[in-house]
Amino acid sequence: MENVKNLLPIGSVIILKNGKKKVMVIGVKQTNLANNKVYDYLAVPYPEGFISPNCMFFINEEAIETVFFRGYENEEREEFIKRLEAYYENKEKYESREKYMNN
Repeated sequence: MENVKNLLPIGSVIILKNGKKKVMVIGVKQTNLANNKVYDYLAVPYPEGFISPNCMFFINEEAIETVFFRGYENEEREEFIKRLEAYYENKEKYESREKYMNN
């Protein structure tokens, strides 16, 4: 996801494209340690919730078909999104500078 302002809050309930089971978002911008890739969301089955680490799903925005419920949002979340946006903005600047320096 390019714009972190559009990230769903934790607690959001969604269904994936071609999915049959709803899942609930429990994390945003999470890294899968198996492949060191950052995903937009980490989710668990809904309504069961956390069952085991083997029943958690890394999801990107484009895989979502329907949002059934949007999670809780308040000033604390707004501040988190601002900090996350600043982090990614600085990261992009750093990566662009590194790419330029290495060419």
